[in-house]
Amino acid sequence: MSAWVLPDHIADVLPSEARHIEELRRLLLDTARGYGCELVMPPLLEHLESLLTGTGEALDLQTFKLVDQLSGRMMGLRADTTPQVARIDAHLLNRAGVTRLCYCGPVLHTRPDRPHATREPLQFGAEIYGHAGLEADLEVLLLALDCLKAVKAPAVTVDLADARIVRALFAGVPVDAKVLRDVHAALAAKDASSLQSLTKDFPAASREGLAALVGLYGDAKVLDEARRVLPHTPAIAQALEQLAWIGRHLGGATVSYDLADLRGYAYYSGIRFGIYMPGASDALVRGGRYDEVGAVFGRNRPAAGFSLDVRELVGVVARPPLKAAIRAPWGEQPELREAIARLRAAGETVVCVLPGHESQVDEFHCDRELALQQDRWVVRAL
Repeated sequence: MSAWVLPDHIADVLPSEARHIEELRRLLLDTARGYGCELVMPPLLEHLESLLTGTGEALDLQTFKLVDQLSGRMMGLRADTTPQVARIDAHLLNRAGVTRLCYCGPVLHTRPDRPHATREPLQFGAEIYGHAGLEADLEVLLLALDCLKAVKAPAVTVDLADARIVRALFAGVPVDAKVLRDVHAALAAKDASSLQSLTKDFPAASREGLAALVGLYGDAKVLDEARRVLPHTPAIAQALEQLAWIGRHLGGATVSYDLADLRGYAYYSGIRFGIYMPGASDALVRGGRYDEVGAVFGRNRPAAGFSLDVRELVGVVARPPLKAAIRAPWGEQPELREAIARLRAAGETVVCVLPGHESQVDEFHCDRELALQQDRWVVRAL
């Protein structure tokens, strides 16, 4: 095999795409900062139990594992940054009040999570710790929408669900982990026949409620139908009311509901959402409430947040035009060097043409040049 061949679903990012990714990264982080989010940079590698305890099988299967040559302990390359941010909130910051954090860095997956996806997403996310009320759920959703607006994403649809509904339907039902995973998969796939087979020995209320979830997707009328067909338990009633509250507060956004949607990581504990847009094969943004994510670190703080893959975002938003640059000759004259330095200090891109390369293709869209006129270096249009 050639030394320059990369592993499957791993790719270099070339200048044009890298420039676009960096522009989006800055816009996203600036938008999060506008909400009061503080930037954190967790390590790519850490002890396996810190990365995975309490996060579920899906994240375990996505995590590359290796042995630390210094300690002999198992370590993992992060597949998701949220457990790390929960650790930072719980042990390093240890604040009593509300903490807003954001991050942007690579994660690694053992397998692509969808066709044609990379195994090295650039994950951006924002999270709020310390507030159990719906205000935090709404704030992270509005921040996610504002992030997409900042990068000029096309029209989006917000799809809402709630992990508590399925949990309530499983309450008191003795079921092993494999059956639970299979039921979740059948719900996500809207596979009514498999769901019927898997739940044939469940109590009637649970069996019928799970079967009803398969058809509970669509506009706000879904919530009225859910109130009619699902068991009348306090947990389900509260989840449906809170979903309706969130939907009413999203202004002009297009909102839909899919009460069987359980995709994503197992740590979600309440309202959850996906944001879809034209050109993306699946939800571009996923988030919600995950109050139990910090339990393994000894501080089970309320938490809500979202994440997205910046590299995937590049594929569905328009590429901004290149910033115009200035072409300059290469030279040793102090006056020329000073003129170039002044322009760069003012924020201009100045590309010096090295000797012998005057006819090469302009990769920086130079629309001006630095030229000597009457013993002065001036910028003039090309």
